[in-house]
Amino acid sequence: MKKTYRIEDLDCAHCAAKIEDAISRLDGVTSVRVNFLTQKMTLEADDRVFPALLKEAARIFASVEPDSRLIL
Repeated sequence: MKKTYRIEDLDCAHCAAKIEDAISRLDGVTSVRVNFLTQKMTLEADDRVFPALLKEAARIFASVEPDSRLIL
């Protein structure tokens, strides 16, 4: 499954890169792109683990950039 989500209040490209790197290391992730300019994340992962990955991605966003949030 591949889906794109909006991001709110992501403040810098460096944080986007850190978030992308952390999410890409999660088991089940095929690919992930976090784009600071468009304020979007595209996630491709195994359908069976997709809901759990979204929760973990939201947690990663909150830990790296507390003011940002992933719009699910």
